[in-house]
Amino acid sequence: MKYTRNNLKKIEQYLADHDYKLIYEKGHFKSGYCIVNDSNIIVVNKFFDVEGRINVLQEIIPQLDLTDGIFEN
Repeated sequence: MKYTRNNLKKIEQYLADHDYKLIYEKGHFKSGYCIVNDSNIIVVNKFFDVEGRINVLQEIIPQLDLTDGIFEN
């Protein structure tokens, strides 16, 4: 996947379509993100550039147990 704003928007829309709320905030995340337990909220470090945001979201999405993964080939 190329690191473009358009691809980032596609991932953000994919999460929104599955009722996940994605928030970009500053914080002390060891991995750059936090998934709020028992809710559909994902918090990502707002200081990440497009590449960093896509990489983090690629790491998060497989953990969400969604049936139609966006990164499946």
